[in-house]
Parts: sequence; structure tokens; C-alpha cells
Amino acid sequence: MAADLPPRHVALSTDRSIDDIADPHDWKLIAAAVQRTNPRLAETYGALDTIPIERRLSGEGASWVMAAFVHFSPDRPSRFSDGSYGVYYAGDSLETALREHSFHVARFYAATAEPAGWVSEVRELVGSIDANMVDLRENGSAASYLEPDPARYAPAQGFAAELRSEGADGIVYPSVRHPEGTCIAAFWPNVVSVATQADHYRYHWNGHAIDFVRRTTGDRAIFEFTERGGDPSE
Repeated sequence: MAADLPPRHVALSTDRSIDDIADPHDWKLIAAAVQRTNPRLAETYGALDTIPIERRLSGEGASWVMAAFVHFSPDRPSRFSDGSYGVYYAGDSLETALREHSFHVARFYAATAEPAGWVSEVRELVGSIDANMVDLRENGSAASYLEPDPARYAPAQGFAAELRSEGADGIVYPSVRHPEGTCIAAFWPNVVSVATQADHYRYHWNGHAIDFVRRTTGDRAIFEFTERGGDPSE
């Protein structure tokens, strides 16, 4: 079904790249030229060959979307990918996006024994979507695809891989970390619009969880980020 979801979402800060300024047909040639002159910089372009030209985004801000599709790894699986391809995740509100994203940031810092402190500045990206998404919001048989434990993502990954191989645009589903929210998982860059940058935020890691979020632009407010904490979008 067509998803009516204007997402506000948070992504890790990334630098602009060739996708902001060049035609998608030219990216491969540009990346090859950079590879010959600066292999380290070439790494920022990621696996461009995995994205069909007609599925790419270009223009101001496109790199923030494209990054999710060209930088992936089996070491970084997600709910709807085993790490063999990229997926772009977004929420229908800032709070949904922050709660989803900070959960995974907290898992990383716990695994690496990160000392307590202010960590991970992220930028809020605002975009829109007009695509045919597979809808799990009213699907009573979708429970196995909405497991909260990342160790049990395998059914969702298999489901998504099959949909993607059949040409699906992506999935819309209820947020697991923010029950009032809705999320999307886009399988291709052109499923969403080019993103517009909004505010920046920084997470506070207390050694066990992300407990505060600080807006580093605008009013620079600090929000308690617990199960009943404040909503940074207010």
C-alpha cells in the first residue's frame, strides 16, 4: 500500500560527497579517479556499484541519504538487513528517530566499554516519502519481524531480503523503541526525498544507557531521555 509518512529522522553526521554535485551516471568515473589519487578519500564513496543508477539520489543533501546505502557491512546488521546491503531507516517524528537510533548507539558503547560522557553528535534530517511500502502496522502475523532483541532479527532480515529481491520499495512498521511512533525502512535511495538538515543533537552516555539528549543548535536545550523523559521535538 502507499505509505503516507512524512518522516523526521536522525542520522549520524556525514560529510558531503560527489552525490551532492554530480550526475549519478558520472559517480563511478569520479570515484575511480579519486581511487587513483587518494585511496583514503575514495572510501567515503562506499559501494556505489550496489545501487542501480536509476535508484540513486543526487542534489544538495543527497549524500546524507546515500550514505546508508553505500556504507554497509556484515559486521553491522540491522532489523531488515543482514549487512549485505544498506537500508535507510527513519521515524515519523524526531522522538521516534532519536529513541530508535540511541538504542543502537547505546549497544555499541556498552560493547566497547565506552566511558561515561557526552558522545555521538547527530544531525536531524527531514524528508518526505511517497512510495509503495509493505505495511506491518496492522499485520497480526508480523510479530516475529518486530522483535526488540537484535539477536533475533533473522526472520525480519529474511523477510526483507525477499521483498527487496522482488523490487519492493521498503517497509513501514510500528516503532519498537517508541510505541506511539512509526518507522520506515527504505530499500533504495529514491524511495525518499533528498534530506534537509535541521537541528543537531548530542547523546549523553552514563555507562549503561543514553540518559540525556542535548540540542547543540538553536536553544541548546537538554532533555532527560528515559522511558518517561522529555520529547526533544517539543
